[in-house]
Amino acid sequence: MSARPPRLFIVAGEDSGDALGGRLMEALSTMCDRAPAFSGVGGEHMQEQGLKSLFSLGEIAVMGPVAILTRLPALVRRVYQTVDAAIAADPDVLIIIDSPEFTHPIAKRIRRRRPDIPILDYVSPSVWAWRPGRARKMRPYIDHVLALLPFEPEVHARLGGPPCTYVGHPLIEQLPWLENLDPAPLAARLGLDPARPTLVVLPGSRRSEVTRLMPVFGEAIGRIATSCGPLEVILPVAASAKNVVEANLAGWSVTPHLIEGRNDRFRAFKLARAAFAASGTVTLELALAGTPMVVAYKVEPLSAPFLRRLITAESIVLPNLILGDNLIPELIQEDCTAEALAARLIPLLSDTPQRRGQEAALAAVPSRMAFAEETPSRAAARVVIDHLVRATGVPP
Repeated sequence: MSARPPRLFIVAGEDSGDALGGRLMEALSTMCDRAPAFSGVGGEHMQEQGLKSLFSLGEIAVMGPVAILTRLPALVRRVYQTVDAAIAADPDVLIIIDSPEFTHPIAKRIRRRRPDIPILDYVSPSVWAWRPGRARKMRPYIDHVLALLPFEPEVHARLGGPPCTYVGHPLIEQLPWLENLDPAPLAARLGLDPARPTLVVLPGSRRSEVTRLMPVFGEAIGRIATSCGPLEVILPVAASAKNVVEANLAGWSVTPHLIEGRNDRFRAFKLARAAFAASGTVTLELALAGTPMVVAYKVEPLSAPFLRRLITAESIVLPNLILGDNLIPELIQEDCTAEALAARLIPLLSDTPQRRGQEAALAAVPSRMAFAEETPSRAAARVVIDHLVRATGVPP
């Protein structure tokens, strides 16, 4: 048996993928007899597990065609840098995590240069929501998809996509920790007034998201404060977007408490009476914390008509999709106005049918996401280990 440790090259393109990657790396380290050697691209969670990232995630975390085109030369350089680094690392398995605009071009180029390296895609692109033809196009360069949502394997089979295994959503692993997390230390540290309702605001982790949503969130909060009285506002900040968040606070009439770090973010969710959130993984985090929310999203105006023609899903809010019911309000593009956001959120601050309906729905989310056999990160690691064994001929 070879004494060489298994070599894994992992590429995440944004903060949510970095969190998934960190938990996957931790599971692999405990499940492999020989400590894996990790290399690639990631953020703080993956770096905590021993990764030395090629560059900061803040350089590549962009969303939407116009934003991508604006930074295309820099993104292309990072793609080729990552491809060259992966080839030099000679990994036993390559794992790309979400962010298909960045990770899939990398996978395609590595497949052309080293067709022998197995390539796994952790987080399926939303082929069930828009551009379903992507599933079939993935087959030549993706060997296996690790799906977070239980309906995705059937979708890939129907659309002719790569082999796909449901491994469960890693957020489920945080439930015991979240239930025991005490939010009081954060409330004391921030000096929150218990007589005021607390609102948590999550404008996204990508610079482009933050720039588009911060002004409208700020104006909506001003309207809510005028209507309902003083608020406590908490704004969790991703390291990759801190500068752009601070730059976009100038027009806000209510000064938020800026916090950093995973623990304080979830403490804020538990303290909050309600939340404004950009569409994305954070809506599942809020759902697991039981925090009622209003979800918003904007893309560049030039992109909106094109994207509307491609979207086939009835909702872009993940808890709505899991529940099969659009109970969480979503305000997209021209509907995403300060007036509309405030109107949807104000009923969530008191005991209303809207609040009770969301609370009941959110309470059902954990059971819908449950993965009975083992933790999601270990289920994902088991698929990775299976491919390691196939690639090297020995257990890792």
